Amino acid sequence: MTPTGLPFDDIRNLVAHFPPADQGAVAQVRARDIELTKPLGSLGRLEALVEWLAEWQGRGMPTIERPLVAVFAGNHGVVAQGVSPYPASVTQSMVANFSSGGAAINQICAAFGLSLKVFELALDVPTGDITRGPAMDEKECAATMAFGMEAIAEGTDLLVLGEMGIGNTTIAAAIYHGLFGGKASDWVGRGTGVDAAGLARKITAVETAVALHADYLRDPLEVLRRLGGREVAAIAGAILAARNERVPVILDGYVVTAAAAILHRLDPDCISHCIAGHVSAEGAHAEVLRRLGKAPVLDFGMRLGEGTGAALAAGILKAALACHRGMATFTEAGVAGKD
Repeated sequence: MTPTGLPFDDIRNLVAHFPPADQGAVAQVRARDIELTKPLGSLGRLEALVEWLAEWQGRGMPTIERPLVAVFAGNHGVVAQGVSPYPASVTQSMVANFSSGGAAINQICAAFGLSLKVFELALDVPTGDITRGPAMDEKECAATMAFGMEAIAEGTDLLVLGEMGIGNTTIAAAIYHGLFGGKASDWVGRGTGVDAAGLARKITAVETAVALHADYLRDPLEVLRRLGGREVAAIAGAILAARNERVPVILDGYVVTAAAAILHRLDPDCISHCIAGHVSAEGAHAEVLRRLGKAPVLDFGMRLGEGTGAALAAGILKAALACHRGMATFTEAGVAGKD
């Protein structure tokens, strides 16, 4: 699955040969659902979530036995433009906090029985400052995507994606501005809590970056390498690998969805196996989800990142599946069904 030819060629080839969704598995879920001791449709979207899980796992009785929360961490040269109140060194400190079990994502994973892996991406070497040049060259970007593909190498039946990186809400806003147009201010939010002057610097940085790279932004993979970051590239790779291996994916917030938006522009089928775990309070995340056709599972006003919103949604998905698998049928319970 690692690219071997011209850096982006094998990625485009992978996209062209994805396996189809399994509608037969969905039919099996619906057939069982009719027999369960509840009015049909009474669990609302929980029922649709189980169908989605079956569709992409290719199993009429889906499972969540090896759920994985994968958090990718990267640093960004654009931090030099004053777009964050925190230095890039905080990324490494937070990765250490993940490792010691002290972050919010650790508590959510423990509460819902989710495995957690954190992937560091050359934190001591930030990507290029996107206001002055590309974030990565093509070879590095493709290699980082290939690294992200390896996140599922040990096997999982549900992939939950998160990120960490000081400055990466600026990166995400630049990606959205590059993909969707409009004004930079349409896409820029306060991130980790910048003041009014910091917000103005973020908007200027996004405007400058998109203008600098404007001639290349028709190609979504060029958007990724020029405006993105290593964590965004790795997340894109993980999404592609999961699509190829029939692993359902839960997206987290504003930054994770930037990787999905790039892939959607490449081919909408790239993210058919993804759901939005939540809608973030950051930036224009709700508008991005609307454009991608993804209805969020949760809307809790969160903007922490780390995969926290997606991990909470994984807990909801586990509950939905438990109902489907464990609930008695009318026959088993001796309950009269609807005539």
